Amino acid sequence: MNVFGIGLPEMAVIGAIALLVFGPKRLPEFGRTLGKTLKGFQAASKEFEREIHKTMAEPESIDQTVMEETTQQDTKSIIGSPKEAKKHPAS
Repeated sequence: MNVFGIGLPEMAVIGAIALLVFGPKRLPEFGRTLGKTLKGFQAASKEFEREIHKTMAEPESIDQTVMEETTQQDTKSIIGSPKEAKKHPAS
Protein backbone atom coordinates (compact mmCIF):
# COMPACT_ATOMS: atom_id res chain seq x y z
CA MET A 1 0.00 0.00 0.00
CA ASN A 2 1.46 3.31 -1.10
CA VAL A 3 -0.41 6.60 -0.63
CA PHE A 4 1.27 9.84 -1.80
CA GLY A 5 4.62 8.04 -1.80
CA ILE A 6 4.20 7.01 1.85
CA GLY A 7 4.32 3.31 2.67
CA LEU A 8 2.65 1.41 5.50
CA PRO A 9 5.57 1.76 8.01
CA GLU A 10 5.70 5.53 7.51
CA MET A 11 1.92 5.79 7.96
CA ALA A 12 2.16 3.81 11.22
CA VAL A 13 4.82 6.19 12.55
CA ILE A 14 2.76 9.25 11.57
CA GLY A 15 -0.32 7.69 13.23
CA ALA A 16 1.63 6.98 16.44
CA ILE A 17 2.97 10.54 16.59
CA ALA A 18 -0.52 11.94 15.93
CA LEU A 19 -1.90 9.74 18.72
CA LEU A 20 0.72 11.09 21.13
CA VAL A 21 0.21 14.73 20.10
CA PHE A 22 -3.60 14.87 19.89
CA GLY A 23 -4.62 12.04 22.21
CA PRO A 24 -7.07 9.21 21.60
CA LYS A 25 -10.18 11.39 22.07
CA ARG A 26 -9.42 13.96 19.35
CA LEU A 27 -7.77 11.64 16.82
CA PRO A 28 -11.07 10.27 15.35
CA GLU A 29 -12.30 13.85 14.93
CA PHE A 30 -9.20 14.73 12.93
CA GLY A 31 -9.59 11.56 10.88
CA ARG A 32 -13.18 12.47 9.97
CA THR A 33 -12.16 16.00 9.08
CA LEU A 34 -9.32 14.73 6.91
CA GLY A 35 -11.66 12.28 5.17
CA LYS A 36 -14.23 14.99 4.43
CA THR A 37 -11.51 17.29 3.13
CA LEU A 38 -10.10 14.63 0.80
CA LYS A 39 -13.61 13.81 -0.43
CA GLY A 40 -14.19 17.50 -1.17
CA PHE A 41 -10.93 17.72 -3.11
CA GLN A 42 -11.87 14.62 -5.08
CA ALA A 43 -15.29 16.05 -5.97
CA ALA A 44 -13.74 19.37 -7.00
CA SER A 45 -11.18 17.53 -9.11
CA LYS A 46 -13.88 15.55 -10.92
CA GLU A 47 -15.91 18.72 -11.54
CA PHE A 48 -12.81 20.48 -12.89
CA GLU A 49 -12.09 17.53 -15.19
CA ARG A 50 -15.70 17.57 -16.45
CA GLU A 51 -15.46 21.30 -17.20
CA ILE A 52 -12.18 20.80 -19.09
CA HIS A 53 -13.72 18.04 -21.23
CA LYS A 54 -16.82 20.16 -21.83
CA THR A 55 -14.72 23.17 -22.85
CA MET A 56 -12.56 21.05 -25.15
CA ALA A 57 -15.67 19.66 -26.87
CA GLU A 58 -17.31 23.09 -27.14
CA PRO A 59 -15.11 24.57 -29.92
CA GLU A 60 -16.31 21.86 -32.30
CA SER A 61 -19.96 22.79 -31.72
CA ILE A 62 -19.11 26.51 -31.85
CA ASP A 63 -17.24 26.00 -35.14
CA GLN A 64 -20.25 24.16 -36.59
CA THR A 65 -22.62 26.94 -35.47
CA VAL A 66 -20.37 29.65 -36.94
CA MET A 67 -20.15 27.76 -40.23
CA GLU A 68 -23.95 27.42 -40.39
CA GLU A 69 -24.48 31.12 -39.61
CA THR A 70 -21.85 32.16 -42.15
CA THR A 71 -23.45 29.96 -44.80
CA GLN A 72 -26.88 31.46 -44.07
CA GLN A 73 -25.48 35.00 -44.26
CA ASP A 74 -23.69 34.23 -47.53
CA THR A 75 -26.88 32.74 -48.98
CA LYS A 76 -28.88 35.81 -47.95
CA SER A 77 -26.31 38.16 -49.46
CA ILE A 78 -26.34 36.27 -52.75
CA ILE A 79 -30.09 35.65 -52.99
CA GLY A 80 -31.25 38.57 -50.92
CA SER A 81 -33.77 38.58 -48.15
CA PRO A 82 -37.45 37.72 -48.81
CA LYS A 83 -38.41 41.36 -48.17
CA GLU A 84 -36.06 42.54 -50.93
CA ALA A 85 -37.48 39.96 -53.32
CA LYS A 86 -41.00 41.41 -52.82
CA LYS A 87 -39.75 44.97 -53.43
CA HIS A 88 -37.90 44.07 -56.61
CA PRO A 89 -39.74 41.29 -58.46
CA ALA A 90 -37.85 39.49 -61.18
CA SER A 91 -38.25 40.97 -64.66
